[in-house]
Amino acid sequence: MAANTLLVELGVEELPPGAIDDLSDALAEGLRRGLVEADIDFGEVLAHGGPRRLAVQVRELADKQPDREVERRGPALAAAFKEGQPTRAAEGFARSCGVGVDDLIHLETDKGTWLGYREQQQGEATTALLPAIVEQAIGALPVPKNMRWGASRVEFSRPVHWLVMLYGNEVVEASALGLQAGRATRGHRFHAPAPIELAHADDYLGALEQAWVLADRDKRRERIREQVLAEAEVQDATAVIDEELLVEVSGLVEWPVALTGSFDARFLEVPAECLISSMKANQKYFHLLDQEGHLKPLFITIANIDSHEPEQVIQGNEKVIRPRLADAAFFYDTDRRRTLADRAPELAGVVFQKKLGSLADKAHRSAAVAAFIAGRIDGDVAQARRAAELGKCDLVTEMVLEFPELQGIMGRYYAVNDGEAAEVAQALEEQYLPRFASDAIPQTRTGLALALADRLDTLTGIFGIGQRPSGTKDPFALRRAAIGVINILVKGKLALDLRELLELAAAQHQELPYAEGLVDEVLTYMLDRFRAWARDEGIDTEVYLAVRARPVTQPLDFARRLRAVQGFSRREEAAALAAANKRVSNILSKQQHDGTTEVEAGLLQEAAEKALYEALASSRRAVMPLFAEARYSEALDVLAGLRAPVDTFFDQVMVMAEDPAVRRNRLALLAGLQALFLEVADIALLQQ
Repeated sequence: MAANTLLVELGVEELPPGAIDDLSDALAEGLRRGLVEADIDFGEVLAHGGPRRLAVQVRELADKQPDREVERRGPALAAAFKEGQPTRAAEGFARSCGVGVDDLIHLETDKGTWLGYREQQQGEATTALLPAIVEQAIGALPVPKNMRWGASRVEFSRPVHWLVMLYGNEVVEASALGLQAGRATRGHRFHAPAPIELAHADDYLGALEQAWVLADRDKRRERIREQVLAEAEVQDATAVIDEELLVEVSGLVEWPVALTGSFDARFLEVPAECLISSMKANQKYFHLLDQEGHLKPLFITIANIDSHEPEQVIQGNEKVIRPRLADAAFFYDTDRRRTLADRAPELAGVVFQKKLGSLADKAHRSAAVAAFIAGRIDGDVAQARRAAELGKCDLVTEMVLEFPELQGIMGRYYAVNDGEAAEVAQALEEQYLPRFASDAIPQTRTGLALALADRLDTLTGIFGIGQRPSGTKDPFALRRAAIGVINILVKGKLALDLRELLELAAAQHQELPYAEGLVDEVLTYMLDRFRAWARDEGIDTEVYLAVRARPVTQPLDFARRLRAVQGFSRREEAAALAAANKRVSNILSKQQHDGTTEVEAGLLQEAAEKALYEALASSRRAVMPLFAEARYSEALDVLAGLRAPVDTFFDQVMVMAEDPAVRRNRLALLAGLQALFLEVADIALLQQ
């Protein structure tokens, strides 16, 4: 069976840069899925894309479906023949197969013998199947917003101007989005605007590169990275390449050319974050740092043209960025004329959530919680309260209204300008940490208190009005808030109890429609988020479930147990002791044991049960001080030594003795064994 490369290219007007990767990947996946469903063999599927095109190459695509043997079943043999002669049923089935009755076969099944027919069905040509496959793949693209153009009723993200469909060197007779497929693509809009006739699907990337277009997404992205780094080296600077910005810029150009421009050094009096946000958000520039890590008055822009007069392109960009930076400087100067504290009354006019009040209400609630937490973690209570009162004030400044991503950062700058305590100023930025699972946590005690208080207020408030996250809907980012609290408490080594904190946070809300059972609900939700935290830490699901089975409400303690049980689960003794604990659990539940662990030594009869009793007593004396100090790994190392006496006990002792007193005594012995391990986790669940 022959094979060749398939090329499908959709030529469009400039696509939204953030949608190119998703659309080209979706087109590739749609084609792959269609070929699989059609049972056509193929090799590598490559997604390409740029501002003016979405394309897919499918390597080693078979030229036809494989031939298949098709088996048809007709009437039961008993109904097909009467007295050796074919019945109408047999003759009708033969006619439907296009053969005589003599050409039919007998099919043996578990339900009897049937008349049947086998034929070889020829696979259909790939080129005949491709039009429907491509049309379906294009129709399923996740276009964020459709539009129409001209008098056509065709809809797509942007007007579509050409369609290429080549199988090897053959044009596939097909149409899509009102266009007939051909072999003519287009090069760069300015450098090579004439149509390019592709001789073969394999020529695609090379022919376009000759026409000033890098259609390979990864190659274009890396070309930009290399050029930016090279430009920075010329300037004896370090280029900061934000990956999201790199992807966006890559979606704006077909032939990237990096150029370095400059701006007036006086703008460096403005906080660097403001200038960087302006350059990135408005102009898509990469910024440069000097050897000390300070912003240089330079930027790198990526042009989509290889100009004969690059100086003019640079000057044009410098002319555009000047008023942008002037705006940032104006915002900064204007904002500093008023203190953050002066802005606090404005928060009363900004709604946090209509049922939970304003940002002023939130700040008031958070202040009480932050002050309590600060007192518990040896922080400054007054500073924690002050930080909470000022925490959201920068949201009403001109700079943050223009650049929302600077929230907290500008709060820190303005607090320093106002003469606030250094730790209060730092906390205004740290309240948003961690922003994601692997992010850093606040470094100051005040920052820790404020970051926790803010998230706890949001969690109790949103749950309290009945807006628990469901499915993918989480408009208040409660999952992230819960993980953030866990990370702060664990990484910060803060021995705080979640239930106590949630009760305090919930109490700050004046009225919540779903106040009943609120703390338990939020607590369960947050502890369930520990599964994701454990996974990120390399903890097995069974280990998480074993610890989650215990009533542990202190995240730091929870994490210590997880790590201890994870280490224990790798020991040779773990499987046997987990199985034994599961067996103990089953026995105690079936016998409805009252939970007592008091063993009467005088009722011990067998040597094996006496040995287990002594081993348990010895282990208990050794581990109880370790449990008290949360040294769970060391405690489990001690308990691992119980494997031998436990195994011997189950081999030699009948738990369900005829004497009720002896039976109860042995059940108490097993309950004592179980209770020791339950001080850490329900290790019986390690067997799952």
